[in-house]
Amino acid sequence: MGLGGGELILIAVVALILFGANKIPTFMKGLGQGIKEFKKASTDVQNEMERAMNEPPPPPPAPRKPDPAPQSSSAPKA
Repeated sequence: MGLGGGELILIAVVALILFGANKIPTFMKGLGQGIKEFKKASTDVQNEMERAMNEPPPPPPAPRKPDPAPQSSSAPKA
């Protein structure tokens, strides 16, 4: 289910007719830069995921000390 040689030539001719010979190099340059940026972002995400997987887990939080019970006065209220 790939594109054969005839289909690629037809696509190239249609692109040449639609965009003109002067616009195609500019379009391809932009497409190449977009692909380059996508690959860079993909590599950055993959590196970040690997770094996070290799990073040791943070230490558990220190246990909390219980609050002292409030002192009730033994004096009778008036």
